[in-house]
Amino acid sequence: MELELRKQRSIQKFVPRLAGLAVNAIMFIFTISCIYPLIWIVYSSLKTQPEFANSILSLPQNLHFANYVEALELTNMLQLSWNSARVTFLSVLGIVIISYVTGYIAARLNFKGKKLMIFYYLFGMLVPIHALLVPIYLLFKNWGLDDQWYTLIIPYIAFNLSMPIMLIYSYVVGIPREIEEAAAIDGLSFSGTMFKIVVPMAVPVLTTVAILQFFACWNEFSFALVLLNDESLRTVPLGMSYFKSQYSTNYPQLMAGMVMSMLPVAVLYFAFSSRIIAGVMSGAVKG
Repeated sequence: MELELRKQRSIQKFVPRLAGLAVNAIMFIFTISCIYPLIWIVYSSLKTQPEFANSILSLPQNLHFANYVEALELTNMLQLSWNSARVTFLSVLGIVIISYVTGYIAARLNFKGKKLMIFYYLFGMLVPIHALLVPIYLLFKNWGLDDQWYTLIIPYIAFNLSMPIMLIYSYVVGIPREIEEAAAIDGLSFSGTMFKIVVPMAVPVLTTVAILQFFACWNEFSFALVLLNDESLRTVPLGMSYFKSQYSTNYPQLMAGMVMSMLPVAVLYFAFSSRIIAGVMSGAVKG
């Protein structure tokens, strides 16, 4: 009898451990599957073209840093980076300001059509951007808005407002109203309360919004491809097309260009990853 009880206890202890090991093994495989493509791009960028064609998975025999120099010269990466940085900075600035004002007003004021407005922005997260490329192109073409330095800023702001507004709305709802009421009693106006009192408390979610939208605008390809024909206005994602010719593609140079294009995003993410997670989680919990 005691032997059977010991067996049952050992089985009860073994099953959770086995389940934990299985979960850890699955997560480890999933992590490797996510990280390895990035590692592969980095070491492939250091190969020669014949070496890459011979084996796409093997490590480089010698580090061929000339691919980076050639990629810089071929794509004019500095000009592409400046174009992307200018468009991204102005777009993110517009998104943060508009989404904060809209989210704050939706969280603090009761007005007719408020629920409809919230539903409108929720629905905006479901609309596929690619389905709107043709009408957006025709609209910009007819109004003469294509091939301008500010062309991409308009759709980047318009199509990236939904999620930031909902994040900020859910975050502001969780801020006690008593703080703003005390500021109003002291004579602070509505706009003063919005920007002087609530903004410092909303820094985590505003930072999260800014970083996430930086990723989205920096990496955006579809609108840049459709709305820009002037090569002097092209952004970094479009610059990757310079590595493709009619009959062949220099993949090591392409990998080098991809590494340089990913570098600002990677640095920003690793520098602010904890803040991104904290901002998203705080907005989700408070909503």
